[in-house]
Amino acid sequence: MNTSQNALLETLEHETGPQPQWTVLWLHGLGADGHNFAPIVPELVGRDWPAVRFVFPHAPVRPVTINNGVRMRAWYDIRDFNLANRADREGVEQSIAQVEALIAREVERGIDPSRIVLAGFSQGGAVTLAVGLQRTQPLAGLVVLSAYLTAVPNADDVPEAARRQPAFIAHGSHDPVVPFIAGQQSTGVLRELGFDVEWHAYPMAHQVSAEQIADLRAWFVKRFAG
Repeated sequence: MNTSQNALLETLEHETGPQPQWTVLWLHGLGADGHNFAPIVPELVGRDWPAVRFVFPHAPVRPVTINNGVRMRAWYDIRDFNLANRADREGVEQSIAQVEALIAREVERGIDPSRIVLAGFSQGGAVTLAVGLQRTQPLAGLVVLSAYLTAVPNADDVPEAARRQPAFIAHGSHDPVVPFIAGQQSTGVLRELGFDVEWHAYPMAHQVSAEQIADLRAWFVKRFAG
């Protein structure tokens, strides 16, 4: 692992082989950082995978309302426990721009958008959805773990290209942080928009399980085969 920085966000990177052909850009959850999901790489990656560059950004540090204004790494402020009022829209838009800058950097490094997967857990998954819904060049796919839509999109505002992005959405049925129904509803919205969504539910809380990693590994294999 090594640390690098672009104009906006500091990132942690890991390449599974020389001259990576793919990039997985993985967004952490509230209060964590890019180190949080770095250990998942050896558990997730199959021996026959093409070389992949994993990029784990660190979200900006900002005050978080529901945590009494304590400053921590967050993709946006969380103003309320109620999902309808939870997300700070301005913060979401800022994070979309910062993630898009990281995607652009991967393109500059020779990775086509069709070989970039955007993934996120919890708050990072919410930003993944927000980015994916406005893409005019489709990514290879979206991975959304234990997350939710920060706003229900207007169908007319979702580009046709965005709808061509396959999505892996997974949620724990006992999640006390992001209600299980939020994952179900987000899946329903994406399917209504025409997204190809692979939905998984697991008997777990707000976490990642070995079974989930195995299912995600199989989903990635489909992307590489395409």
